[in-house]
Amino acid sequence: MTRILALVLGIVMAAAAGLAARQDMPADYAAVLKTLGKAGDFKDNVLKVNIPRNDLRVTINGQPVAVAFGFGGWLAFTKGDAGHDVMMGDLVLTEDEVNPVLSAVLANGLEATALHNHFFWENPRIFYMHVHGHGAAADLATRVKPAIDAIGATPRSAPGALPVPAPFFSNAPDLDPLATVIGHAGEKAGTAIKFTIGRPDIQMREMGALINARMGLNTWAAFVGTNDDAMVAGDVAMLEGEVTRVLKALRAHNLSVVAMHHHMIGARPVVIFLHYWGRGQARGLAAGFRAALDQLGK
Repeated sequence: MTRILALVLGIVMAAAAGLAARQDMPADYAAVLKTLGKAGDFKDNVLKVNIPRNDLRVTINGQPVAVAFGFGGWLAFTKGDAGHDVMMGDLVLTEDEVNPVLSAVLANGLEATALHNHFFWENPRIFYMHVHGHGAAADLATRVKPAIDAIGATPRSAPGALPVPAPFFSNAPDLDPLATVIGHAGEKAGTAIKFTIGRPDIQMREMGALINARMGLNTWAAFVGTNDDAMVAGDVAMLEGEVTRVLKALRAHNLSVVAMHHHMIGARPVVIFLHYWGRGQARGLAAGFRAALDQLGK
């Protein structure tokens, strides 16, 4: 009986904790989700808004890949000084969408701070636009909404925009062996395994707001495929002095470097982001990612 009571009490407490967590979202952030018509969550003082490109059918080097492999855009909001919110985001766009979305961003008093690729050999070609703004959360949501509404609204001329076969691989590699190699916990995301690792050693603030992993200051890797035949793609957040060491580690493990760029304007310290891709045995790909991680924070 004691065990049963303890179990019931535990369930009740877990449910109460879950309810409390849901109630912790500030009212103005709940309004942001309503304005944008998107799903999101509030954690670590950051509202993360999800903008997946479920409308796209993407191939890489002829192989169809799932949205979870790296085609999910996002916006993040956090509180700064004097009642200001800081908004950062990464929008996933086809070639035809880049300039209409850019015009909407600029026309509404927001900034575009980077535009770059994440992949080689993808079809249709995909670009990633980083956006930025300050102000009240409700006002930021209103100003960014025209840009969000422009995503998927522009007719695509690329032949690769036409439907292609079902997503590449129906399963992801086994999580536990990858976590052992990488030394960090991962999570299942659809048909992908994803590892997201923050840089708590980099104390970056904007208008008093901490720019943490959920605001985009992170290193990540996504794996799709099987244990013996997998793809990896991801992003490494580096200080300037770490760039060459990370490049050498990735190339030593035969991982392709596909882009290097910043995400933020005027941020200190300067952080450089590097995108990489590879195909092979999952554990070998994980070892290459781990080698890059080992170059950070030295």
